This record gives sequence, structure tokens and C-alpha cells, in this order.
Amino acid sequence: MLTLQTIKADPQFVINRLAVKGFDGKKIINEILDIDARRRRLQQKCDSDANELKKLAASIGALMKEGKKDEAEEAKGKVAEIKEETKKMQKELEESENEMRELLLTVPNLPNADVPEGLTAEDNVTVKTGGKMPELGPDALPHWDLAKKYNLIDFELGVKVTGAGFPFYIGKGARLQRALIQFFLDSAAEAGYTEVEPPFVVNAASGYGTGQLPDKEGQMYHVTVDDLYLIPTAEVPVTNIYRDVIIPAGELPKKNCAYSPCWRREAGSYGKDVRGLNRLHQFDKVEIVRIEKPEDSYAALEEMKAHVENLLNGLGLPWRILKLCGGDMSFTSAITFDFEVWSAAQQRWLEVSSVSNFETYQANRLKCRYRDDKKTKLCHTLNGSALALPRIVAAILEDFQTPEGIIVPECLRKYTGFDLIN
Repeated sequence: MLTLQTIKADPQFVINRLAVKGFDGKKIINEILDIDARRRRLQQKCDSDANELKKLAASIGALMKEGKKDEAEEAKGKVAEIKEETKKMQKELEESENEMRELLLTVPNLPNADVPEGLTAEDNVTVKTGGKMPELGPDALPHWDLAKKYNLIDFELGVKVTGAGFPFYIGKGARLQRALIQFFLDSAAEAGYTEVEPPFVVNAASGYGTGQLPDKEGQMYHVTVDDLYLIPTAEVPVTNIYRDVIIPAGELPKKNCAYSPCWRREAGSYGKDVRGLNRLHQFDKVEIVRIEKPEDSYAALEEMKAHVENLLNGLGLPWRILKLCGGDMSFTSAITFDFEVWSAAQQRWLEVSSVSNFETYQANRLKCRYRDDKKTKLCHTLNGSALALPRIVAAILEDFQTPEGIIVPECLRKYTGFDLIN
């Protein structure tokens, strides 16, 4: 969340930057400032009363020595009054602090100055492209037909066992999934990321720490009996490793990667965009997470983008990178770059990764800090998909289809044990 210091330093700047995300922040920023002013008045009164109590306590002892019992009793009565008043003010102070935090949790992160203005995906800016566009014949099939033809994925069985958006991967389809996961993990290890295998459910505190709560509560699967949430991405448990942690400056950066299944309700999704693997409720993903000093985080962001680019080049898929406009960014992000691959049979781009810098926004919620020269400072947090599997699988099936079968990318063959799906 935004720090109070950021808001107080220049409220109008904060309001203007929030507007780039399409968020009208005038009312809530003014409410936060009003609560802060009330809180400071209460704190000043509490501090003043505490000083008064010290003076009265000293005077009572002196009055008793001087035999001025009536005056001492009067001073004691005043002490009792002040203590009672202080108790009420401390309760009001606590209520103000809670009210302040609840409001701060509902304010999005400020977009970086380099974020383009715009409200929808049409306003995103293509910054780079790569790979060779495939040339398919008129008989090319979309991935859901290819999956059925080669018995790779059973969507209907998933509907029977669980529901729509929970497919079964079968035979070579399952092997392809495992191959991609291992390729992504091995590549991350080569790039210096330490692998962790996190829990796949988290508590509410973790959801608040990375900003899924309260913003995306309706998109998460909630295990109500235990008040736990199925993770929408490994970003949540991995970043929360550093919740309430002060990291020695010399130990930064922290670089982690993790494989996990991910669950998203995707409420309101419908139409052609959700067919086949385009949009699922459960899918596999490898995530990379970095904890950085603020002055190093944008160089780290470029490294993460290059890492994802190398993965796509290794797979031989055509890709493009989009810099997201303010209105298409997530609640928590300061800047985001989306990677998309070309789906040849569908003739459309499919998002396969988002690489984001959150600057201090998540760190402030997490209390993730580092110690430098005996001072503690907020870290910058970053994460990215490296990569999400469903649309990668869709693109591989479609882009590499031939009359003889589907050609497996060379980088995966040592994991699959086969070079052709037929």
C-alpha cells in the first residue's frame, strides 16, 4: 500500500497519478488526510496529558510531605480524570489507525512515470517483437481440436469430474506439461534463482500482503472452513516468505522461483476467449520473484524481461512485449510488461506472462525491509510468469502443427523423450 508519507508529501500528485489508472482518488485521499489530522491531534493530546500526569505525580508527593493533604487529594482526583480521558482517547486513536489502514488498503499503487496513459488493452504499447510467424495451411486446426485428435487433453472429462476450466492432460499431453515445467525451472536455476516449493494455499494475511486481498477476493477460491485461499499465483506464498522480515543489505537481491498449480475463479469470463486452454480455473505456472534495493529494481526488471524473452526464443514461438497502460494495469503494480505469443490457428495473441515492478507498494503491506547503515528501508518487490503453461501449450500445438503431427520444440525433447506428437 502507499505510505502515508507519500500521500502527505504531495496529495495532488498522488490524485493525478491514480487517475492514470482510472481511479478517482480525490475523496479517499482527502479522507485519509482528515483521519491523519485527527489522529495527530489525539496523539498530541495524549502526549500532553502524559506530561501533565508526570507533573501531578511529582506534586502529590511534595504536597504530602508539606502536609497539604487536601491539595494532594485534589491532585489525585485530577490524575484520575486525566487517566480516564486518556483511556478514551487511546481507544479513539486505535480506531483512527484501523480506519486509516482500511482506507490505505483500498488505494491502488501509483503508476510509474513511464506508464502510458489509457484505459483499456487497446491503449497498451508494443515495445518489442520476436520470433518467426508460422505459415499454416487452410486446414490448420485450433488447439482444442488438435488436443482431441492426438488425445492430449480431455476437456469433457474435466467437466465431468470437476467443472469447466479444469481439464485432464493425458499421455503425451501430460508429458509436454511436465517438460515445460522442468525447462522453465532449469532455466530459472541457470539464471540464479533459488527454487522453492511453496504451500498451494495461503492465509488471509498473505493475501493482504501481496495485494490480492481485498482487491481480488472475488477471484480467489476460498476454503471457508479453514479461512484459507487457493493461490492464484506462486507470487503470493513466495513473496510472503519475506513478510515481517528485515533483510541485511548484503543479502540482497533475493531471487526465487517456484512451480505451482494456480486457481482463479475468472468470474464473468465467457465467449470465444475462454475456449480450450485460453482461460482456465486451474493451470500450472512457474513464477520468478525478486526482492531488491530500490535503486536496483529497474535493472532487475530488465533482467526479468530478458529471461522471459529467452524462454520464448528457446521455444521458437513468435512473441511480442506490451507496456501496459495505466487503465490495464493491476491494482498493485507500478509498471507491467505483458508477453504474448501468437496463436496461429486462432489468429490472435495470447498473454503468457506479466512481469511487474511493485516498487514499495507490496513491501509496505508486507513490512518487507532491509537494513542499510543501521537504518531500515522498504524493499522493492518484483515478479513475473516464467511462464504460465496453458497458452504456451496452445501456441505450441497450433504453431508447430504439420500433416505428420506436432513438432516438439527442441529444448523440450530431452524432457519429453519424443520430438513429434502424432
